[in-house]
Amino acid sequence: MALFSPGEVKLLREAGRPHGWARGEILMREGEEADSVVLLTGGLVKATVDSANGYTSLLALRGPGELLGELACIDGGVRGATVTAMRRTEGVVVTADAFVRLLERDSGLCLSVLRSVVGRLRDSDGLRAEQGARTTRARVAGLLVKLAVQYGSAAPETLPGAVSVQVNQRELAAATGASRESVVRCLRAMQQEGLVATGRGRTVVLDLAGLRRWAEE
Repeated sequence: MALFSPGEVKLLREAGRPHGWARGEILMREGEEADSVVLLTGGLVKATVDSANGYTSLLALRGPGELLGELACIDGGVRGATVTAMRRTEGVVVTADAFVRLLERDSGLCLSVLRSVVGRLRDSDGLRAEQGARTTRARVAGLLVKLAVQYGSAAPETLPGAVSVQVNQRELAAATGASRESVVRCLRAMQQEGLVATGRGRTVVLDLAGLRRWAEE
């Protein structure tokens, strides 16, 4: 819960109710009216957007300590993305009205939410800048490093020290602005170098230091 102080987490817990979602279950759906926010306390989710031509873009992965759906609750708009549980996920659901009242009453919580939003905007700006300045191989490697460090889970059954990231080839392509074919070629080269292993719906990072070197090329 690094984004929020213990007191702020306590406020959100007291204002909301605990809830759990199974893998594949949708927490929020793009285009729907925003009636609540979710403070994640466990698990992992992905935020995606569908385009008119059927293409699905992966916007982000979110984990424990992060808040979901706050922007639409603040401005009264509709959901800007679909949020789906990638494994068993737990969180605290706070209604939109209760959340806004908390922000009005507690300046510390309000500032923490603002910092969270600013951090995401910086990440988004950085990603767009990287897409034009770095090779596809460096972008894919950099994203895998980031996801492994922030949201990865141990995969000792593959190799001691290995880290599993619940992201597939299509999602990697969408998140890095590359074609799926280019991502497949990158992953194949990484596998040949012993950096990663791929499985159904996931990528296992075998050599984080080596992958970092690829990201810095």
